[in-house]
Amino acid sequence: MSVIETVELRKTYGRLQALKGVSLRVEKGQIYGLLGQNGAGKTTLIKILLGIVGLTEGQASLLGAPAGDANARRRVGYLPEDHAFPGYHTGYSLMDFYGSLYGVPSAERKKRIPETLEQVGIAGRMHYKIKTYSKGMKQRLGIAQAMLHRPDLIILDEPTDGVDPMGRAEIRDLMAQLKDDGHTIFLNSHLLGEVELICDRVAILQQGKLVREGTIAELTKTKGTFVLGLLAGQTFPTDAVAQLGFTVRKLPDTPGHVEVTLPDGQTIEPVMKLLSGQGLTVTHIVEKKQSLEDVFMTTVEGAEPGVDRGRRRRARPVGGGE
Repeated sequence: MSVIETVELRKTYGRLQALKGVSLRVEKGQIYGLLGQNGAGKTTLIKILLGIVGLTEGQASLLGAPAGDANARRRVGYLPEDHAFPGYHTGYSLMDFYGSLYGVPSAERKKRIPETLEQVGIAGRMHYKIKTYSKGMKQRLGIAQAMLHRPDLIILDEPTDGVDPMGRAEIRDLMAQLKDDGHTIFLNSHLLGEVELICDRVAILQQGKLVREGTIAELTKTKGTFVLGLLAGQTFPTDAVAQLGFTVRKLPDTPGHVEVTLPDGQTIEPVMKLLSGQGLTVTHIVEKKQSLEDVFMTTVEGAEPGVDRGRRRRARPVGGGE
């Protein structure tokens, strides 16, 4: 069953097109990542799903009901990116407040609150005021409130923002456990390494359009590119290899090495045979892999003609609020 589905979803604010025909589908039990630069349309999409704003054209459904349906929303837990929990609350009292809003009975709240705070690693601080919490602790508290009523779908906007590396690993483990327990997680994060480690599928939004979507393996799969190095003093027969249908690119930062891209359905064996036949010695061969960050940067730059790659890499604007 699809937990989230949009079909040709469009949203305009006056003359601004925030979403331009976005179609995606999130299945039950998936951890689904939504990526995009600031202003790409991520927050708008989430607001439409939750019924905070209406759509302009297209369709959007949440847990099998039209987006914004009150009964469906009761089955959703949500951590917004910019949450400001009142500092005078303790962690426990805040959870109790949200639990009452969710309709969790008082007796059940007394049981669930310590259990949930233990899951996110801050049970020992639940009776301290939130104003004494670090940013990472507040983030864990936000995740806890989104989990408290045992929702079918948990939407997390920047769940590991402000959390140290060890804490991020613990939150990854928590999300994996939630998935194993049957929950579906829809998250937005600017930490692409984290997304690559935990998500089953990823969608990339760019200027309101869905430009890439798929599993991590599908998105990071290369066409078949190898880096080869020859014995010092030997010259790579670029023209001869190119005549076989392979694409060869010299690597200026790595003298003596080249990058060879395979045609569809081909293996590296013809190249190795040619090199051996010419008496050349291969000292280094490794298949090149893409990271999700590589895919994201290439996708964003491809969608924005004229963008300087070096400048984009220095800025690294991948996610966050809109």
